Amino acid sequence: MFRRPPLALVILLLSFPQIVETIYSPALPLIAVAYRATPEEAAQTLSLWFVAFAFGVVSWGRICDLIGRRPALLAGLALYAIGAGWAMIALDFPQLLLARLISAFGAAVGSIVTQTSLRDSYRGPDLSRVFALLGLALAVSPAIGMFLGQAISSHAGHQGVFAGLGLLAVLLFVLSLVFWPETRPPEIQPQHFLPTLQDMLRDGHIWRNAVLIAAFNLAIFGYYQLGPFLFECQENRWLEFGESGLVLAAASLLGACANSLLLRRGTPPRDLVGYGVLLLAIGALLLSLLASGPAFVIGMAVVALAYAMAIPNILAESLQNYTDRLGTAGAILSMLYYTLLGLGLVVAGWGQRLDLLVLACAMLGALAFRGGQLRRK
Repeated sequence: MFRRPPLALVILLLSFPQIVETIYSPALPLIAVAYRATPEEAAQTLSLWFVAFAFGVVSWGRICDLIGRRPALLAGLALYAIGAGWAMIALDFPQLLLARLISAFGAAVGSIVTQTSLRDSYRGPDLSRVFALLGLALAVSPAIGMFLGQAISSHAGHQGVFAGLGLLAVLLFVLSLVFWPETRPPEIQPQHFLPTLQDMLRDGHIWRNAVLIAAFNLAIFGYYQLGPFLFECQENRWLEFGESGLVLAAASLLGACANSLLLRRGTPPRDLVGYGVLLLAIGALLLSLLASGPAFVIGMAVVALAYAMAIPNILAESLQNYTDRLGTAGAILSMLYYTLLGLGLVVAGWGQRLDLLVLACAMLGALAFRGGQLRRK
């Protein structure tokens, strides 16, 4: 019987992509100044991150099916550290973009390999409960990233942020080298990629889940992308961007705790996704009403609450029909929603309208969820 990965390390690795994405956000205005880039161009460094991340999850998901979860994880973390080191010494904006693309490709391993190992180790209600527990970590990790990013960029500039990201990757590499077991079941043989891709592209359930995941993530990461510049435009602000992460974290923790409690009481995960979609719509409405001042953080707090309730349940149930090829299937699902997320952030970066972005996310989420309900009937 293979060992399950230690939950503490699972939490660190699953939080890793979110921390490295959000720790970078407070440094965006500094990067715009240092590389003489416009706010729109600086914001695209986060957009392109998710495009490269989408390719990364496909590659690492396939690799972890072919050679195992552990070697894939170690290789991805090493590649991320190389990219972060290059970003620290990048001489111009194109070099920075390329370094960020390499970093994103490597960081994707923390998402896909961790989720695949969990699906190797748990099934059914146990898997839902584990994802609900991890929802607590996912709720806190963006706040940690934003707070650390604010502190580091204030004292050491954007280069200090990249140095911190590289050190984090090295730390996770060492911990994984010592403690991460191989979880790929020996009886599972790697499946051919193209047949799995064809099956999933024809699967309406997969597409609905991909749209739902992308919509919730786009609402959250749209804030991390546009928020720094929104705060820069505010006069007499009573809250800084990095500090607003604490508000979002508190709301996310509330949503994660409610999710865990309702699961223990037997609430179907699909109902919890529906509650999340409803809360996302309420958050979009509040954001539209409060968009003229820093009080828009209230609307984003409701969005964070929705995210914490919906995402763990979508992830836990999305690949029930692909248990014989979890690495490849997880990679394809991640590729779909990260590609949608990256394209959405490209549009958001040029539009610079957070209220319209979150409203569009709420509409997409509602349509995808409604489509799934009609399909079940």
